[in-house]
Amino acid sequence: QVQLVESGGGLVQAGGSLRLSCAASGRPLSSYTMGWFRQAPGKERAFVAAISKTVDRTYYADSVKGRFAISRDNAKNTVNLQMNSLKFEDTAVYFCAAVNRGAGVLDVSPDRYDYWGQGTQVTVSS
Repeated sequence: QVQLVESGGGLVQAGGSLRLSCAASGRPLSSYTMGWFRQAPGKERAFVAAISKTVDRTYYADSVKGRFAISRDNAKNTVNLQMNSLKFEDTAVYFCAAVNRGAGVLDVSPDRYDYWGQGTQVTVSS
């Protein structure tokens, strides 16, 4: 079992950047497909980005493509989400999640993920 803790959220002006980090304990994150999701008030949890294990394939929601980048740091056992050109509509609680899938496999549905962090708030002021 793996425990996940997100950090790096905060308040930023539109057009600014934030870097979220998801730190793991219990098992190496390199063993998992990792995803970032977000949930705005009154809305369902939505897919943001994912990275597969072994071959590090990535996939992004259309709304963040070209602005966000997901990456792994296996030495630090973290998965990061670099968020640039932030928009007001990016405001949400951001969660990282893990699932044990095959090499190169990506999942975009939150229902497929087994382990979740507690979330970190990102607020973008317009």
